[in-house]
Amino acid sequence: MTGRLQTTPVIEKIDLPSSIFEDDRPWKVIVWNDPINLMTYVTWVLIRLFGYSQEKAHALMMQVHTNGKAVVASGDREKVELDAYRLHEYGLWATIEQD
Repeated sequence: MTGRLQTTPVIEKIDLPSSIFEDDRPWKVIVWNDPINLMTYVTWVLIRLFGYSQEKAHALMMQVHTNGKAVVASGDREKVELDAYRLHEYGLWATIEQD
């Protein structure tokens, strides 16, 4: 083995902030206004899926109607994905985004 230089790799431990790997900001579910669903139906869906009171569901529906959208739920990503899926099953337009 002449002419070969053998080296041993050096492994350095680097401490990185956990925020690089995990973004713990909550996710939110947004319901969007649409030209199809009646306001009473949107209120009913919010009561049925999220257990909101009539008053809270009505207020969220009015926010959707007047502002074009409203945040109706929040939490970790898996939860909000399920919430958005369930809203889609009822025919509502919903998206998720990170806060």
